[in-house]
Parts: sequence; C-alpha cells; structure tokens
Amino acid sequence: MATKGITVYLVRHGQTWFNHFNKMQGWCDSPLTENGVKDGTNTGIILRNVAFTHAYCSDTMRATRTADLILSKNVTGKIPLTVTPFFREQFYGYFEGEDSGQTWYMVGFPHGAKTYPEILEQYGVDASKDFMHDADPFHEAEDARTYWTRLMKGFRQLRSENKEGDKVLMVSHGTTIRSIVDKFGKNDGFVVTDSPRNGSISKILLTDTGIKILSYNEFEA
Repeated sequence: MATKGITVYLVRHGQTWFNHFNKMQGWCDSPLTENGVKDGTNTGIILRNVAFTHAYCSDTMRATRTADLILSKNVTGKIPLTVTPFFREQFYGYFEGEDSGQTWYMVGFPHGAKTYPEILEQYGVDASKDFMHDADPFHEAEDARTYWTRLMKGFRQLRSENKEGDKVLMVSHGTTIRSIVDKFGKNDGFVVTDSPRNGSISKILLTDTGIKILSYNEFEA
C-alpha cells in the first residue's frame, strides 16, 4: 500500500548569472540567464500535466520567475502561487556574492578541507553551515540550527495549507533541496553527492510521521 501524504515537487530555479559566474548566491539575487529561462520553460513542459493544487516559491527573483515559467505551461487549470521566505536559500552572510571556490577554501581550510565537496565528505552538510557561520567575520551567515528552524516553519506552512493527496509545486534552491534530501533521505538510500541541477525535480512526501524522499535531481514528472 502506498504511503499517504502531501507530495511536494521540489524544483531548483533556473540558471542565474551568479550561477554562471560561480558566485555565492543565498539571500542575494541575480536574474535568470537565457539558459535559466529555458530551464524553467523545459521543467514546465515536463510538469504540464501534473494537477497541482497549490504552488509555492521562495521570495527571490530567481525562484518567482522560474515558478511563473513552470505554471505558464501547466494545462490542468489555474494554480495559486504563494511566495514564502521559509524556503529561501541558505544565508551566506559576509560571503554573499563572493567567488564560490575561494569562499569554501576560506571556510574549510581551518578544518583541513579545501573545497565544498571535501567539507561535505569529511563533516557533512550541516557542518558546512556551522563552519561558514564561524568563518563569517560578522557571524551572520546561517548556522545549521538557525537554518533548520526556518525550514521547519516552511514545512508547517505546507502541512497547514494543504491536505492528504495534494500535489504541490515548490520552487527553491540548490543547497536547500540538497539539505532536505540529505537530512531526510538517508533511510531511503539517498546519498547526496552532487547539487541538484538547475530546473531539476526532486519529490518528497509529507506524511503524518515525517518526510519521505521519493526522488532527487531528475527531469521527469
């Protein structure tokens, strides 16, 4: 018997200029590139026949633009869109807009790791958040506890505004989707090594007892 709950289609926004230039992009924002518009459009075509009852996106330009592109292709009827701050990307504090490779070198070097993959392999996703908070000279980058407190508010919002059997679209961000799958997917055999691709679809199920990961980083409905 299939597990019951609310099915959430987690989509990473389309490629942005900061993605293109390999810059840290958390709460800071940049427009979609031409390829980013194609990402959203192509994902909308893939999901065009999914009868979403509700759609959500983070309150960033890149996420709202991608959500609009996806919904413009849906043929199942008008779908309400809610913009929420709870599913924003991780806040990188002082490092917002900086070169990604240089940033992760600074964050990981005190711990014997020179790249983001090395940090994840040696310490894990949540530790990378704590390390960044510590490395930030203002200590305003989100640590793991602050980050997950925000995300859990988002899951409560989804549960309160939807019911069992609903299918929900959520356009969010690479590290956020990766963090969700890493945290809740281990028991389902999901070992997250790569960030989700722009426009990719990951599916999760919100049940009465928790969060179940159904798929990660795919391009299918």
